[in-house]
Amino acid sequence: MISVSRIVAAHTVLPGHVHRQEEITDVLADAVFGDAPAAAPRREVMRRLHAAAGVHTRHLALPLDRYHDLGGFGAANDVWIDVGRRLGEEAVAAALAKAGLAPRDVDLVLTTSVTGLAVPSLDARIASRLGLRDDVKRMPMFGLGCVAGAAGIARIHDYLQGRPDDVAVLLSVELCSLTFQRDDTSTANLVGSALFGDGAAAVVLVGERRAAAHESPPRVRATRSRLYPDSERIMGWDIGASGFRLVLAPTVADIVDTYLRDDVDAFLAAQDLAVADVGTWIAHPGGPRVIEAIIRALGLKPDALDVTRRSLASLGNLSSSSVLHVLQETLAAREPGAPTGPAVLLAMGPGFCSELVLLDW
Repeated sequence: MISVSRIVAAHTVLPGHVHRQEEITDVLADAVFGDAPAAAPRREVMRRLHAAAGVHTRHLALPLDRYHDLGGFGAANDVWIDVGRRLGEEAVAAALAKAGLAPRDVDLVLTTSVTGLAVPSLDARIASRLGLRDDVKRMPMFGLGCVAGAAGIARIHDYLQGRPDDVAVLLSVELCSLTFQRDDTSTANLVGSALFGDGAAAVVLVGERRAAAHESPPRVRATRSRLYPDSERIMGWDIGASGFRLVLAPTVADIVDTYLRDDVDAFLAAQDLAVADVGTWIAHPGGPRVIEAIIRALGLKPDALDVTRRSLASLGNLSSSSVLHVLQETLAAREPGAPTGPAVLLAMGPGFCSELVLLDW
């Protein structure tokens, strides 16, 4: 018999500073290039990249005019700790309330971020403020980047296989704007400045026996991780005195084209399923080219990832929080009595790697 866990709530929290893409473009272009006439061609490249990113608005950790004068890595990381703690606390509290659970019910907190560092970690900083038990298990996770929302759900599912009475919370906090490098005119930095936004998300999962008290789906049925060969420089950070400097190759969509269909086919076949059996796709919004590559590789209908596109347009790419926002929006859009069936949640990230999660509605 298949052992399952259940997703009982998801909640996204966003910073209050929201700006149109055009406003962000102007401020960041001034920060990187100033008014030097020789920089005009690269400013135009930046404008084209921002216009083509599929992003209309983004929420930021700080007021837009603060980014030009934000200090080095230490100052940016202090903001990450302060804002991230507040957003994370709000996200977990709201997700638990949605699930009808109290903070003292939580047995495990898995926290992920790739945009800041804290010791003690964010989960420790919010535990007593939320009212978590003093014996709560904590699992901070760093380095997975955009894939960590899906990977976090998968690893919690693994944990709940052995603890079917437990309650676990996944918390993702990503303040991507704080990693912006003002002295970096590389295409990778300009693309990153076009795509990434700030936000936090929390997901509550329960084990199989605990799930009897929560009738609504989805259930997590299976997971699969995939690490691709010779791909370490596809995506990630170069970490130095100025903080996190983006590594982003233009070949991410090529990785999707090359590997994703075979990975998904094998994953589903192990569950006696095929792509055609999946009615819902919950995909991380890596960017317009990546979204198109997923649709192309899997042979999906053009509107299959519309929730993902809307998330990208309204928030930008929130790294690990993004797929959790798409999950929240997908859950909210389901009508009572909607058709049941399999769904797939998927994301990709540094490694280069992918994570697949099979859900049952």
